[in-house]
Amino acid sequence: MQRDLRQLGYLYRWIDGGFGRGTERAVKALQHDLLNNFGESSRNEGDAPVPVVDYNQGRVVDVDGVVDQNLAQCIADMLDDEKYPRLPFAKDPEKENQKITTKLDTLKSTKIPIPFLKAIFKQESNLKHFYVPRGADEDNYIVVGMDTNAGEKYIITSRGYGLGQFTLFHHPPKKSEVKNFMVGIRGNISKAIEELKDKFEHFVTGPPGGRRADDRFADGRTQRKPLPCKFTEGEPGYLTDCKNCALEAGSQDIVAEETPYYKGSKNTFKKTQYHPGSYTNVPIRKNFPCDWPYAMRRYNGSGVNSYNYQARVLKHLASI
Repeated sequence: MQRDLRQLGYLYRWIDGGFGRGTERAVKALQHDLLNNFGESSRNEGDAPVPVVDYNQGRVVDVDGVVDQNLAQCIADMLDDEKYPRLPFAKDPEKENQKITTKLDTLKSTKIPIPFLKAIFKQESNLKHFYVPRGADEDNYIVVGMDTNAGEKYIITSRGYGLGQFTLFHHPPKKSEVKNFMVGIRGNISKAIEELKDKFEHFVTGPPGGRRADDRFADGRTQRKPLPCKFTEGEPGYLTDCKNCALEAGSQDIVAEETPYYKGSKNTFKKTQYHPGSYTNVPIRKNFPCDWPYAMRRYNGSGVNSYNYQARVLKHLASI
């Protein structure tokens, strides 16, 4: 049952034969979708290939976390329907993950700094595209992140997939999405590159009162054109010497409920469902000779989560 829930996109991870809280949440998430998921996207990205409610046929009437014959039959019908895409897995996930890391280490780009991208991947998926099982666990499916921002925490509001955790706001995914950026690693990395490039071009120096990096302006950077690198294009260090820049920036400690987002901000770092809120030895973003720390902050999330995210990725940048 755990394997079925995992490949259908409801179990976060762990295929170990134990009916724990994670498995119960997955069952509740499926029951909720059988009652409420009509396949619509919450971000206008296109609908899912099939409404999950179509598999209910009046068999599931409550969200109680109980697996009975009616729910089991719904699961069987979903697995039997070729219109419902299953999540990919790797026979040898460690080998596949190593191949991906090697590809990242040899990747070159004149659009974005690959070291920043790798630090983002470290935060998003711990540099793993497929989950690597340990002990009694048998989970070798694609790494999935599940947001539960609804009032009931079993309701999955969006899912991120693989290395870069590119997020979809509809479920199930389309077959083309499974093929192009879940199975297709190149597509996964390409989507991450375009996302980071978009934040640099359209968020860093956005219009006042609009979507822009307020922390950048608070740090004293008033020029309207984003700074891509201290090196010029064609020099050896262009968009590649980021770790040294992180080390040369100096570091600071961030304390939850005390450290403001930036000088003059009324808001402080806080612990959230995704981040601890306090960090040591965080590279000082205003000392970077580029604007990528501000672009990277909005790769995933906004508000307090984005500032936590920024701190963690900068720490990764200085260490990996």
